[in-house]
This record gives sequence, structure tokens and C-alpha cells, in this order.
Amino acid sequence: MRIALVDSGIGMLSTAAALHAARPDADLVLSMDPDHMPWGSHTPERIIDRALAGALAARDSAGSLDAVVVPCNTASVHSLDRLRAEFEPGVPVIGTVPAIKPAAAAGTPIAVWSTEATTRSSYQRRLVETFARDVSVTTVACKGLAEAVESADPDRIAGAVAYAASLTPPEVRGVVLGCTHYDLVGEEISKALSGSVELFTAARPVATQTLRRMGAAAGAGGGAGEVTVLASGRPEELPPAALTYPAGRALLS
Repeated sequence: MRIALVDSGIGMLSTAAALHAARPDADLVLSMDPDHMPWGSHTPERIIDRALAGALAARDSAGSLDAVVVPCNTASVHSLDRLRAEFEPGVPVIGTVPAIKPAAAAGTPIAVWSTEATTRSSYQRRLVETFARDVSVTTVACKGLAEAVESADPDRIAGAVAYAASLTPPEVRGVVLGCTHYDLVGEEISKALSGSVELFTAARPVATQTLRRMGAAAGAGGGAGEVTVLASGRPEELPPAALTYPAGRALLS
């Protein structure tokens, strides 16, 4: 079983770790794109090109794939149609959607933390209008948080988290982490919000959906899968920053 994960950087780690926990026998190809990150600063056409290049590099490296996962909200918005045209129906392509629907289910005020670009996007606005019409929603543009997580600099992370927390109303009871990078610092986010807020992430739902699309059961199979890392198509080791996070270290187990 070979699964490719395609993202610009280490934001993919939480989804990769969820897949590894569910199916430790699966081979994972982590196709990152450090030469062109962050993707959010590029045009939609460029994002599509880079996501497709990452998926094709993973297929070339692995020989064949059983699924392609895009654990990035920005890339999912722009590139899923092109990736599905290339890989499906033979190989399922699974994108990432912010967990606004489950967060809104309790009916209490929520906040959606996302990048500045995603906060402004019609994509996120449609999700809020569709799934959270009847609850109070605060959108929080987390200036510099994804970049801080990518750097693994504790001071940068603390500053960016504190800034986003300051924009989150005290009555909020659920926070949607609308960028997969944010999953990696969930503990820091909880502390900044005084631990009174439930965090909603997409990593486990995406892992579950991937196995469902593949027709594979969680926990089945035997042996230990391999983790392969590509850096803009080049064979590489996990970047040092990845190993500062539990999700990154879990992939080495």
C-alpha cells in the first residue's frame, strides 16, 4: 500500500502521522516543495502546477500509488480537479477541508483560524455559510503562524499564536484549525486560549477518508511501512524542523 502526501512543507505531518497510526504497514511518500514554498503566495495556476509536479514525482519515486492525499487547504482549493483528472479513477485523490461542520454542530460560538489568504477566500466564506449559518463565527487571519511553524522557532510560534489568540473572542468554544500547519502546535494554541476551547482539525478525518476511498481497513495488514521524503522531487530526509514536532517523530517509529 503506497500513499503519497503532497504539500509545500511540513504542514502534511499531522495527516501523515494519522495515516501512519491507522495503517503502520503503509508506505508513505511525503512530497514536499521547499523550492517554491509557501504555495499560498503563488497564483492558482502555479499552485496547480506545483501540486501536480509533487504528485507525479511521488508516483515516479514509488513506481505506483494507491492514493494521493493533499493535506493542504490552499492546494485542495485549487488543484484537486487537475489531480483527479490525472490520477482518477484508478488512484483516488483526497483533499482537505477545514472542519467547520463538526465545530458548528454544538451550536456554540466558534472561530476559524486560517492563513490571511484563506481568510479572505470565497472558499472559506462558502463553507461558513453552508455549515455554520446558525452559529456565531469569528474568522481569524493568523498572520505568520504557518511560516513560524515551518521554521520551528519557539519564539516565532509563541508570538504568532498569541496574536491569533488575541483576536479570538472569549466566548468562543470551538476553534477550527484551517491550516494543517496549525495542527502541529495544537498544545500551544490550547494553552494560549486557556484550555477552554476545543480544537477541530482535519488530519484524522482525512486519514479515515483516504482508507475508505482505498477500500482499506484501519489497523489491517502486517509489517512496517517505509517513509520516503521528496524535496521538490529530490530524495531527501525529513527536515530537521519536522523532528521538533511529535507528528514528525512518530513517522520514524
